[in-house]
Amino acid sequence: MDGTTAPAAGHNTDCERYRLRNFLDLLRDAGELDTVEGAIDLADLPDRMEGNDRAVLATQVGPEGATLVGNVAASRSRLALAFGVPVEKLLPEVMRRLRTAPGTVTLPREAAPVQQVVLLGEEADLLKLPVHLQHGRDGAPYISASIDFAPDVSRGWQNVGIRRLMLRGPREAGIDLVSPSDLRMVYEASAAAGKPLPVAFAVGTHPVDHVAATMRLPVDELGVMASLRDAPLPVVKCVTNDVMVPADAEYILEGFLDPAGHVEPEGPYGEFLGYYGGVKRNPVFHLTAITHRRDPVFQTCTIGGRHMARTDTAQLSGLRTEVMVWRALEGAVREPLGVYATGSSGGMFNVRISLRQRVPGEGRNAIMAAFGSLANVKHVFVVDPDIDIFSDAQMDWALATRFQATRDLMVEGGLRALPLDPSLEGGRVGAKAGFDLTWPFGTGDGFEKGIPEPPRYAGRRFPSIEAALADGPKFFEELMAATGSRDGREIVRVLDGLRPRGLGRDAQGRYTLPAVTTTGN
Repeated sequence: MDGTTAPAAGHNTDCERYRLRNFLDLLRDAGELDTVEGAIDLADLPDRMEGNDRAVLATQVGPEGATLVGNVAASRSRLALAFGVPVEKLLPEVMRRLRTAPGTVTLPREAAPVQQVVLLGEEADLLKLPVHLQHGRDGAPYISASIDFAPDVSRGWQNVGIRRLMLRGPREAGIDLVSPSDLRMVYEASAAAGKPLPVAFAVGTHPVDHVAATMRLPVDELGVMASLRDAPLPVVKCVTNDVMVPADAEYILEGFLDPAGHVEPEGPYGEFLGYYGGVKRNPVFHLTAITHRRDPVFQTCTIGGRHMARTDTAQLSGLRTEVMVWRALEGAVREPLGVYATGSSGGMFNVRISLRQRVPGEGRNAIMAAFGSLANVKHVFVVDPDIDIFSDAQMDWALATRFQATRDLMVEGGLRALPLDPSLEGGRVGAKAGFDLTWPFGTGDGFEKGIPEPPRYAGRRFPSIEAALADGPKFFEELMAATGSRDGREIVRVLDGLRPRGLGRDAQGRYTLPAVTTTGN
């Protein structure tokens, strides 16, 4: 059935500000979009996206000539662009927005762009969507950028998350509900009562919405999506169930989860830690409708493989990890300065923290707080403010020169872990390690812990070297600045001439000259 009328006349809700297609224009202007020229087969998409440092847009995909984009959120710079801030302000901006509550605005169906086209019955066909095989051993093509929406009846609000869907037929897909999650809890309660769980999936959404969907907060998560948008979220009721979904998405897949339980094989799949996950028993999603915009953009997420730092899942997971760790640090240490979860660790296993120590032991406090913030946090590295946590080279330098294993290594075992971690060898609990790379409290200001930098030649001017030294001890750089010299050899010549007058050096290496005294007759 062809969908419907234009938005209601005079309706003021903005359904374009957070539209995915419009965000792609920003990426193009920023040089962050790789556009495929001409037609491309579904089978050729994975190679085009693998390890690509830009988002990939194809406008003639498969026999239908569909428009598809992937890798949209696969860099910190693109996430920062989505939030409208410089990269270094990304986490503070997310934290600021989480403290807001713009709420939602419910639109009538005729005003919702995502319901401009409505497909029901036989016309609702998953196999007509541009879904491709992402990894060589995957069980089938997967819809990987789908944000799920489902009612949590016990709490009276709506749950939002991210779930992949493995195609099983025109109106069936497998859904991964093995790992602990709110949706799994909601589904199992519904299945125990013998009731199907109504659910909807948005495909083709702004990166801000994907960030919101990664959060696990005990609130109505539609509100979290509005908070991270920093604007009211336009929502509309689905056509075939009562689930509320973003009215400005590209596609919505409506349906229900079969109450039969975890009964059907799903997988294998290339997981977000860079390795394959095996076949699991999972519930089945039954499709009842597809709605979409008149000019929709389908979306896929990059996941796993050797280029994890350049995948959507690693960058999205990383930002979520940073939010959760930061919230834990706020009550554990006095002055946290930054948090970074590395993309190459899946955005969760290796976490770097920068802080300014106010009292002894804060480095260890930060490590313990991070351990408890998420089961996924496995290794924590804490540094002083002079180390850039986003620099692999500086972190390696701090580990090499400020760390003593017998003093600064913390290892805790028997802790809850992520079951997908292949190093667990099937276990459910594991070990976490903390690396305190801060200088022991109160010792970081010593001269031999100072960091060499190019000379700046800053300081007062004097008429001569002798006058400068009469003012007090001076480093060689200060002596050059004192006379405006641009050639240090000139200063060496003058200093050599002052040796008979008692030129000396203090403990820090500064030059000194005894004061000249005179006596009366």
